[in-house]
Amino acid sequence: MTAPRTLIAGRILTGSMGLDQGLLVIDGGRITYAGPENEYARQMPADIHRLAPDTMVLPGLVDLHCHGGFGTDFPSAGQEAARNAIGCLHRSGTTTLLASLVTASREDLLRAVSSFSALAAEGLIAGIHLEGPFLSRDRCGAQNPEWIRDPDLDLADELISAARGTVRTMTYAPELPRAAELVDLLISRGVVPSIGHTDADAVTTRHFLLRAHRQMSNADAGADSSAGTGAGGVRTGTVTHLFNGMPPIHHRSPGPVPACLQAAAAGKAVIELIADDTHLDPGIVSAVFDLVGAGNIALVTDSMAAAGLADGTYALGPSTVQVHDGVARLSTNGAIAGGTATMLDVLQRTVAAGVAAQDAVRAASATPARILGLSGEVGELRPGLRADLITVTTGFQLQAVMRSGAWLEPLHPRTP
Repeated sequence: MTAPRTLIAGRILTGSMGLDQGLLVIDGGRITYAGPENEYARQMPADIHRLAPDTMVLPGLVDLHCHGGFGTDFPSAGQEAARNAIGCLHRSGTTTLLASLVTASREDLLRAVSSFSALAAEGLIAGIHLEGPFLSRDRCGAQNPEWIRDPDLDLADELISAARGTVRTMTYAPELPRAAELVDLLISRGVVPSIGHTDADAVTTRHFLLRAHRQMSNADAGADSSAGTGAGGVRTGTVTHLFNGMPPIHHRSPGPVPACLQAAAAGKAVIELIADDTHLDPGIVSAVFDLVGAGNIALVTDSMAAAGLADGTYALGPSTVQVHDGVARLSTNGAIAGGTATMLDVLQRTVAAGVAAQDAVRAASATPARILGLSGEVGELRPGLRADLITVTTGFQLQAVMRSGAWLEPLHPRTP
């Protein structure tokens, strides 16, 4: 039997469209119409979903950097616990996500990528993000320095192969030996290289961002591929949680941050921002949007097991984390250890920081979808795309969630 059509009428807001009297038509899990209600030619059914005046529909949110949530730590979780947490994240409005893994032993990483590749095959996640292990020990943050190492091409290739094509991004430090060879390997295997947890200077950072941009552009020449596409339609590398895990700007020693901003402003990199009011001051978030534009920013959570839950003691890989007033810190040294906000929280706080709602939505949906090569599937509300959407109040409080055309029971996380 053919599933009945679903029609949603009311305010629509995406990264490219704002309609006060819009209409979405969903058939077979796909959007078949998205536009003004008065231009829809077919007869309206009696059971149309009409949104309240203070409610709007957005694309489902896309998170490139997520270590878990709702009590589950992805790096150490079994499949069932991970599956349950992913379901909670979907119900909180994050309908597409990568499972992020922290630096660990070879054996633990191989186990984790194999496990999460199966969940990717089920369509529960869009793939895997490897945050390490080829990082700077001086900028390790909450990463375990015991397992940080210089780039090992055999290990990188082994992890990518064990993940059966589901590793989408890898964070690396460009100043390390053989980093250039690592970038070459990642790009050749379809993995987006992401600079982060780095002590690199500005020259090194700029060189590696431009190298990734050039090589990814060349790899796409003559090919029909949108993976990693930047705002101008050109593939780019990314920057893992800009400002965090790297030296601050100094006027005589600028470090990596200005080079990342320059590359992003030129459409040659996409930068992650953890806009949760803990990792970044709201003024910094607003300034970066003004400097580089929403098409070159991916809002992320960097969430860990405590996301969506109350304060307490949680895990991040092998480390113990204490959460107080919504801030997660390592028990050993007090370093910030991931985020506790959901993507919808991050979106709301970005708008509260002064970013235009349409720009914030774009950075939480369309831009990260392009990095994943999923612009033809998710991240917008237009005909042909998968029917992933959320309805929220004008204050960005969650009302309803749809994924692949099916309504999910919305989950309202407890946040500080």
